[in-house]
Amino acid sequence: MKALHTAIETMGKGIGNDIVKVDMFLNHRLDTALLFEMGKELGEYFKHDAPDLVLTVEASGIALALTAAHALQDIPVVFAKKGKTVVQSSEVAQSKVYSFTHKTENLIRVDKKYLPRGSRVLIVDDFLADGQAVNGLMDLCRQTECEVIGVGIGIEKGFQPGGQALREKGVKLLSLAIVDQIEDGKITLRNDG
Repeated sequence: MKALHTAIETMGKGIGNDIVKVDMFLNHRLDTALLFEMGKELGEYFKHDAPDLVLTVEASGIALALTAAHALQDIPVVFAKKGKTVVQSSEVAQSKVYSFTHKTENLIRVDKKYLPRGSRVLIVDDFLADGQAVNGLMDLCRQTECEVIGVGIGIEKGFQPGGQALREKGVKLLSLAIVDQIEDGKITLRNDG
């Protein structure tokens, strides 16, 4: 996706050889026009799969999930919470997820009533690295007997195993940008991403 590639190339920073810092436009400060363009791209790609809802994990995936859901005729967005709240039902689906960025393990939770059995679910997240978050979200769908129709990702780290593993499982996956490598702070993008 050209606009996303341009944003990564002009505002993104590589840290070490595995961190893509894009907080200037994607997950701390939000470029709303870019996010709606990204959501439109995801919506176009997955519209024929007829998702009933979009599922993500808090917090940085919510903005992209919202724009994708808007592009899909304003279907609902459900986000898995990383912490237990006092108002949360005891009827929850939960899964352990290791955060590559925060280097911590989280127990993500969704109230089962928000993932009705048989729902067709599009999983959306801002990043895909090892695939922990996506696999955790897919596990929530398995527990609630929902069908994952696909996965939409803002930026995939193509040098990490998450995307390849999902593709090998036969998951329909669209990554709007794929980073092939980071070297000396320079991010190299795959041309077909």
